[in-house]
Amino acid sequence: MSEIFINSYSAICNLGSSLDTIFANAIKCGNEFFTNDSDIVKDKTFPLGKVKTALPAIDDEIYNLRCNRLLLYCANQLVSDIKKAINKYGKNRIGIVIGSTNAGSDEYEKSGNIKHAMIGNPAGFLKKQLGLSGYYCGVSTACTSGIKAFAAGKKLIDSGVCDAVIAGSTDAICKTPVFGFHALEVLSQKPTLPFSKNRNGINIGEGSALFILEKQPQEYSVKICAIGETSDAYHCATPDPQGTEAARAINLALKEANLKYTDIDYINMHGTGTISNDLMEANAIKTSSLDKTPASSTKSLTGHCLGASGGIETALCCAMLDTRLNPKNFLLPHFYDNNYDDKLPLLNLVQKGQQASRLNFILNNSFGFGGSNASMILGRACV
Repeated sequence: MSEIFINSYSAICNLGSSLDTIFANAIKCGNEFFTNDSDIVKDKTFPLGKVKTALPAIDDEIYNLRCNRLLLYCANQLVSDIKKAINKYGKNRIGIVIGSTNAGSDEYEKSGNIKHAMIGNPAGFLKKQLGLSGYYCGVSTACTSGIKAFAAGKKLIDSGVCDAVIAGSTDAICKTPVFGFHALEVLSQKPTLPFSKNRNGINIGEGSALFILEKQPQEYSVKICAIGETSDAYHCATPDPQGTEAARAINLALKEANLKYTDIDYINMHGTGTISNDLMEANAIKTSSLDKTPASSTKSLTGHCLGASGGIETALCCAMLDTRLNPKNFLLPHFYDNNYDDKLPLLNLVQKGQQASRLNFILNNSFGFGGSNASMILGRACV
C-alpha cells in the first residue's frame, strides 16, 4: 500500500469558520459556543452546536441543502489547492468521498424530492460544483462516516482508481436524529460531560470538513498512518460495554502503522457523554494499554456532529500536528465538570493549557450505531 498524505484541509463548525479560529477556540476550552434551541422538541430546550457563519448560496434546487452549503464553504477555502490538483492529475483522476448521516432529510420533508434524501447527494454536488468527472460516492456508517470516508479515499488511491481524492464529511442539524436521540433518552438538556459521573447524554452539532489526499507529501502534510475498522455485531444502538471490537480497531491501526502503543502521543476520543459509550471507549483504551496516553473528547466543545464528527475532529488533529497553527504543541483539552466517573477505567484526560513534550502520532477514534468502529492514526509527515 502506498503512503497517503493530507496535503490541504478546511473545516467549519460552531467553534468557527477557519482552522486557526476553530483550533484557538478549542484550546480556549469552554461551552459558550453552544446555542440553546427550543424549536425542535416541544417544550424542551437543548444546547446545539450551531454554525452561525453566513453560508454560500446554491442555485441548483437538487443540491440546495444546508449540509451542501456547509460543504461548499469548506471547498471555497481550498479552491487554489483543488485547481492545482486538477491541473496535475486531470478531472477524471480525482475522486470524491463524502461521509454524511442525514444529507437533506429535513429538506426532503418539505420538498418531497427524493434526491434530497439520498446519502450520495453531497458527493454528487461537490463533483458537479468542481467540474470533476471521476469516481464519487457517499459514505454513511453512522458516526464513523467521517473516518470511513478516509478509508474509502485511501483505498481508491491504493488501488490506482484515483491519483488524488477529495475526502470529507458534512451534516447539518436535523430533526430526525434530534428526535431519535431524545427518544433514546440520551439527548442532554445541559452541556455534555464526557466521562463525568454526572454525564447524562449528548449535544448535537453540525459542520463540515474537507481534505485533499495525495501520494506525495508537501511541507506541512499530515500522514494517514493507518485506519483500523471493525464491527461489534452486538446491538443496533448500544455498544459492547467491554469495547472488545473497538480495542481491536485500535490495535489493527497500530499494527498497520507498525507502531507500539507507546508511540501514540494523544488520543482524540469519540467521547459522546452517554453512559454506555464512555464505558465502552474507556474499556477499549484500557485494553489497548493506552490509558496513560493524554486523551480528550472535543464533543463537549462542538457537540456530536454525527457523520461530520470524524472529519471535524480529524481537522482538529491535523491542526494540532501543524507547527504553523500549534508551534507549542498544545493538546486539545477535555472540558467537563472534573468529576471523573470512578466506575470507569482511569484515563489521562488533558487539562486546559497542557502541552506535549512530543507530538508525532495521534489516534482518532470514531464509534457508531450498529457497532461500527474506526480508529485512524495520523502522524507528522517528517517523522
